Amino acid sequence: MRKFGLFLLFSFMVLAGCSVNPVTGKREMVFMSTAEEIQQGEQNYAPMQQSQGGEYDIDPELTAYVQRVGNKVAAQSTVDLPYEFVVLNNSVPNAWALPGGKIAINRGLLTELESEAELAAVLGHEAVHAAARHSAKQQSMATLMQVGVMGTMVVASDSDYGNMIAGGASVLAQASLAKYGRSAELESDKYGMQYMSAAGYDPQGAVDLQETFVRLSEGRESDWISGLFASHPPSRERVQANIDTAKSLPQGGMRGEREYQAALKRTRDLKPAYDAYDEGRKALSEENIDEALAKASQALGLFDGEANFHALRGDIRYLEDNYDWAATNYSRAIERRDDFFYYYLQRGIARKKMGQPSDAVSDLERSLDLLPTAPAHYALGEIAADSGDNSSAVEHFRIVAKSGGEIGQAATARLVKLDLPTNPGAYIPSACSADGNGNLIVSIRNDTTVPITGVAVAVEYTDASGRQQQPRFNINGQVAPGQVASVNTGLGPYTEGSNCPAKVVAAEAVE
Repeated sequence: MRKFGLFLLFSFMVLAGCSVNPVTGKREMVFMSTAEEIQQGEQNYAPMQQSQGGEYDIDPELTAYVQRVGNKVAAQSTVDLPYEFVVLNNSVPNAWALPGGKIAINRGLLTELESEAELAAVLGHEAVHAAARHSAKQQSMATLMQVGVMGTMVVASDSDYGNMIAGGASVLAQASLAKYGRSAELESDKYGMQYMSAAGYDPQGAVDLQETFVRLSEGRESDWISGLFASHPPSRERVQANIDTAKSLPQGGMRGEREYQAALKRTRDLKPAYDAYDEGRKALSEENIDEALAKASQALGLFDGEANFHALRGDIRYLEDNYDWAATNYSRAIERRDDFFYYYLQRGIARKKMGQPSDAVSDLERSLDLLPTAPAHYALGEIAADSGDNSSAVEHFRIVAKSGGEIGQAATARLVKLDLPTNPGAYIPSACSADGNGNLIVSIRNDTTVPITGVAVAVEYTDASGRQQQPRFNINGQVAPGQVASVNTGLGPYTEGSNCPAKVVAAEAVE
């Protein structure tokens, strides 16, 4: 009967979720409305940009150029979406689209292209992902899988900042970077070429683009593998499909090599500085401080106006426990770019280390306004706990505890120590059973990550005279994480399987 019920539910969802793909005209499974997609994209566009490096504002003329090409190509779509295009300050070659037409392309991909036609091919491809509702379709299929089993999504990230995101922030946005299926990629290639051709570009640009991608993937360059290839895997099949599509489209059209090189001139001129920065970041991740500092100095010597270069030097000073100089370098970064979360986050943590809690709170809260992150919440939790504001500390640590990893475990431990004494039942479940004489046995399990002690349970019952009783029983000794402990209350009779009258009323973490 249960299987039949699931079948009916599955069938209902299939019928209710069928809609016409506005690009291909095919009927497909999508549970989300276009209005919901647009709202989702708008809500996640800004935090997604923050998590991927922030806007590339050093070369505003390049951004304006990309936006002109993107709007020109997107205008060929029959789907009316509020398209937006942004260039991100990220060296990894990648581009992505959120639901509703919010599209981004990394600086690192732009420096690898050779013509405006290739740029049009990239942006047309991403415009089709949005117009054809590929992200919504993926999310609908994941929902459908949850009818019988729990579905999961593989999230791709090409940023050092993605793993900082706290709780559920930008989950939907990151899901849109999940690896697309073969059919979605071929579909976006085909119709993206139609868009670029209708906009006056030579569709051969899309063929050249895929040829380049295949060559680079065969060389297995790690930055490409972690970027564009993770979400848009290239193949000889895609190259041949593009060749076939190009034959069906009007021949010729704009290539735009000269226009593209002119638009990229400043960014290409700055590439050696960004290369030095990337090498410095890599050295810092390997804790090669001298190399990292040399590369940061090289990058700054080539171009002092990039905020990230100052932030790299700040991170080096921070790792050396030189918090005063670290804060100074982060301030220099903020002077050059005052809308990126990372600089405020790092300066806030440095100021906390310097014993400046008020300034630290201001910075950390500003960073949260730009992008909710686990490190910011954790630092604010520590500051609140130090000042005796346990309720605020618990709120921050509870958010971080959901993030997983080392910081999530640390937050869980802090949360338990703060919240366990006043809210023990939230961390220690209890159960009831009977001994051979029918006496009530209360068992508890330590579901925290730290040893606990001082556990007490209360048993509520009405005595023979009709009075409410609530005697307490102590569980002696320490209870390790995951361990079960019991106490025989001697109360009875208790019928096995009936409502358990006991609850945990006291406990504390072992210091």
